[in-house]
Amino acid sequence: MTAYALAHLRRAPIHADVLEYLERIDATLAPFGGRFIVHGGTVDVMEGTWPGDVVIIEFPDLPTARSWYHSSNYQEIKPLRTRHLAGEAILVDGVEPNHSSAQMAAELSQRR
Repeated sequence: MTAYALAHLRRAPIHADVLEYLERIDATLAPFGGRFIVHGGTVDVMEGTWPGDVVIIEFPDLPTARSWYHSSNYQEIKPLRTRHLAGEAILVDGVEPNHSSAQMAAELSQRR
């Protein structure tokens, strides 16, 4: 099942380390089949507040996403980002192509 790495990064002044991180991250993704789905695009806030940018990277599955995150190549460049950009990062499973929220509600209702 497809999985995603999501980051919510607070905006900060551009730093040379962040530019280096951006120059090098693609090479860390390639061996794991990772690809950017969203990379700092316009955020149109509909509810609440959303300070910062969104990054979403797609992977073939959650174990592969974890392997990328823990890989020596990514760990080597991660401090270039984390020293200068505050934010949260998560890995999450996607849903199957036939996912139905109504079916999910029915299953949850049976658990009550």
